[in-house]
Amino acid sequence: MGSCRAWAPPELLVLSMWLWVSSAGPTQPPGSTLRVRLAGYPRKHNEGRVELFYNDEWGTICDDDFTLANAHVLCRHLGFVAATGWAHSAKYGKGVGRIWLDNVNCAGDEKSIGDCKHRGWGNSDCSHEEDAGVICKDERIPGFKDSNVIETEQSHVEEVRLRAVVVGARRQLPVTEGIVEVRYKDGWAQICDEGWSSHNSRVVCGMLGFPAEKKVNRNFYKLASKSQPKPKRREDVGSRKRLFTERQQLNYRLHSVSCAGTEVHLSMCALEFYRGNASAACGAGSPAVVSCAPGPQFATGSAHKKKQRQQQQQGQPRIRLKGGAKVGEGRVEVLKGSEWGTICDDRWNLLSASVVCRELGFGSAKEALTGARMGQGMGPIHMNEVQCLGTEKSLWSCPFKNITQEDCKHTEDVAVRCNIPYMGYETLIRLSGGRTPFEGRVEVKQGSKWGMVCSEGWTTKEAMVACRQLGLGYSLHAVTETWYWDASNVTEMVLSGVKCAGHEMSLSHCQHHGSSINCRNTGTRFAAGVICSETASDLLLHAPLVQETAYIEDRPLHMLYCAAEESCLSSSARLANWPYGHRRLLRFSSQIHNNGRADFRPKAGRHSWVWHECHRHYHSMDIFTHYDILTPNGTKVAEGHKASFCLEDTECEEDVAKRYECANFGEQGITVGCWDLYRHDIDCQWIDITDVKPGNYILQVVINPNFEVAESDFTNNAMKCNCKYDGHRIWVHSCHIGDALSEEANKRFEQYPGQLNNQIS
Repeated sequence: MGSCRAWAPPELLVLSMWLWVSSAGPTQPPGSTLRVRLAGYPRKHNEGRVELFYNDEWGTICDDDFTLANAHVLCRHLGFVAATGWAHSAKYGKGVGRIWLDNVNCAGDEKSIGDCKHRGWGNSDCSHEEDAGVICKDERIPGFKDSNVIETEQSHVEEVRLRAVVVGARRQLPVTEGIVEVRYKDGWAQICDEGWSSHNSRVVCGMLGFPAEKKVNRNFYKLASKSQPKPKRREDVGSRKRLFTERQQLNYRLHSVSCAGTEVHLSMCALEFYRGNASAACGAGSPAVVSCAPGPQFATGSAHKKKQRQQQQQGQPRIRLKGGAKVGEGRVEVLKGSEWGTICDDRWNLLSASVVCRELGFGSAKEALTGARMGQGMGPIHMNEVQCLGTEKSLWSCPFKNITQEDCKHTEDVAVRCNIPYMGYETLIRLSGGRTPFEGRVEVKQGSKWGMVCSEGWTTKEAMVACRQLGLGYSLHAVTETWYWDASNVTEMVLSGVKCAGHEMSLSHCQHHGSSINCRNTGTRFAAGVICSETASDLLLHAPLVQETAYIEDRPLHMLYCAAEESCLSSSARLANWPYGHRRLLRFSSQIHNNGRADFRPKAGRHSWVWHECHRHYHSMDIFTHYDILTPNGTKVAEGHKASFCLEDTECEEDVAKRYECANFGEQGITVGCWDLYRHDIDCQWIDITDVKPGNYILQVVINPNFEVAESDFTNNAMKCNCKYDGHRIWVHSCHIGDALSEEANKRFEQYPGQLNNQIS
């Protein structure tokens, strides 16, 4: 692999916060300090949008005239040895607030970005679309000290963990109970439990990915923090075995912690740090101990079954996350009435984001994202100016404004990244042989040995789970032959028959053959591989247009030879008396939007597109959409499909430039913010309903049905409509994206009894 991973003992649960650095900035008033941080998403810890804290306000740097020398100065300021690159045009998302610096010009040896030439603080003609970012070399300056060392006036807590003390708990993940420890210098230190409150525990649990805290027997843990006498009675032996009685010198870092319970990180609470001899501190107390209640996705055993029962009793949740690569992140959608919708980003902050995260069974929020950073939703925008206190059980309990789409657009949809418990899944998978850390042959750990995964049945869905488990975002390609990545000494196949739904956190959660490997091609050439990506497309069909454009045409057979060649007619057409007679076709237009964060590109490159002489065009995907007529109970009575003979940007949103055009064998695709229109009057843009009897049906259109191209969300690829066919005319109505309605509304839709007339209410 291209990067090394740190291995942590399974009993430790570690969470990293922001990177804070203090440094003097000579261009600022005396006595003040210039702080720098990396922000944005998606990113790793050593890269991101540059933000500067100046004049009591965080702001960004414009990318005008930005150079690698500027990046070197910033990376060294942040404690890294050097920069390996820099990013322009808000690659890590647009910042908010001021743009502090513009036209920065560093020589490269300055101590601080403030020492470099620039236009002056706050003097900029840029927008946040030009925010600069840096990529630092993942190597620390020897002896570099962060701002949380005891000598620094501004003390910070950056990392927190729970150290499991009960023997049985150290082998189980997630760790839900233990002694709270904070990172201090090269080790870990404890917190004195004098005055420790449930509010403090709630904050710690939230940081570590848990929605709530539980009561804990502190007296039980006092045994663990003190030296034990030799047990004399047999009953004493049991308690001794249950505890790690490490006879270590306790090192207290924090004397007092006072949280309100709504903070997203312990460093935001009122803290009192020990000075001097911390080993003799906390005389009347003992180390703070916390117990957390895991959410339904992370509960184990009987607790898991109990939480499942509770969820079933509560019915469908009224909030969900969509489009995120990892568990606990995504665009926030809320259910109002019977329709799902989004939230506008005005006044969106970490308090409101944390209410969302805890409501969904995760911890507090790591990031409150604005500007549709997890892709745009469709349909209504239900809420704006949400202002939670942080104590609410549900987002619906927070004050908010009802709005219309004139006030907000889907380009302002909010998203969250939540803290989730450490499960260690990433230590059981790795990539080998790739040119970058984002690609390679998949190797998994079974017991103590590493092995390959059989590529039979390896599809985008399985690759999605592998990329999620690796923490590398979305699956760009599922690779079934990996002979060109043959750089590992691992040659044994240890996993076969992998079949995933696509939402799993680990390949081990998918169906597979277990210990009995069944793989026709067991050589390393046929091991499964992946290419992962930090962004992905997201296709949605514009449902109202289907409803508006649907009609029936009786088309003469002599005009359908090309359509028959491309299998666009039902099977009974082969028995027709060609060229006499006709076929009855249900026609409609399809407008397919890309609302994701990456362009939608055909799986195959131009070199492998297939030329169709009859229609005189290339097919870049054999099946791009499926069209079906279903009975209310789901039985298919007619079907059609559309090959992508031309994927292009027909129209785009304001300020988005067209990138793909089919003319002259051009590149095919759909740009983010654009849509491709297949008009109702082109060949194969229909369903052959010649053999369909009059009745009530469901029209279903599915984009990218075989998951050939990766998307951030496949659950919104289907569109359904009710339709009534009387043998002569057809009425199509109630068209909607498959997951746009509540479960109850979907049931009503599928049980549609039909219409008595053509008046659709």
